[in-house]
Amino acid sequence: MTLTGRTALVTGGSRGIGRAIVEELAASGARVVFTYRQDEEAAGKVAADIPGTTAVRADQADLSSLDAMFAPVRAGLDILVNNASIATAAPIDQLTPDEFDRVFTINTKFPLFAIRAATPLLRDGGRVVNVSTLNTVSQAPGLALYCASKAALEQITAVAARELGPRGITVNTVSPGATDTDLLRSVNPPEALKAAAAMTTLGRLGRPADVAAVVGFLCSPKGGWITGQNIRATGGLAV
Repeated sequence: MTLTGRTALVTGGSRGIGRAIVEELAASGARVVFTYRQDEEAAGKVAADIPGTTAVRADQADLSSLDAMFAPVRAGLDILVNNASIATAAPIDQLTPDEFDRVFTINTKFPLFAIRAATPLLRDGGRVVNVSTLNTVSQAPGLALYCASKAALEQITAVAARELGPRGITVNTVSPGATDTDLLRSVNPPEALKAAAAMTTLGRLGRPADVAAVVGFLCSPKGGWITGQNIRATGGLAV
């Protein structure tokens, strides 16, 4: 139980990769607070199924949600995982300024200000992990906003690693490849998912637990010498 006595905050923890991260950290002994946006039933089930976890509602489209999100960890924080995001698929000639603002607020602005809010609460030797995507180096038509917003988050990771390093706090990015989640299926047809599985060296789509294991390692004491890095957890989709 390498994280016994630690407190973690995970955004978007009610399903998919986020739920798997909550499960991974809790299994390692951490107390885990996680956010959800709308599905109170799913969040309640996670909290009921995984001991030591607490759900809090937060809408990343609204920065005022930061207060509610950090309220349960005001006594101190050891781990912040910025996982929640959205993906929209539309060609550039159909994009609108409002959609740009929405995607960048949820995927980039909110995580940035979450790091800002976490900084005075994080104990020395803490961990920050931002979840990005392989699409920042393997782009696809229609994903301009998603790719750009996540690429910006990766740069925030690099700067935060330098700023927080003097306190022994590590900041890293984990970039999943094709991972079998509702988000992936919402923006990809079945034939694309089949093709992605065939392209990985391991011959399958990733599972949320595969990505959560990488996050768990970075959050553990054994991950303490890795910072400012982007670890691509893709199953060999990009080598």
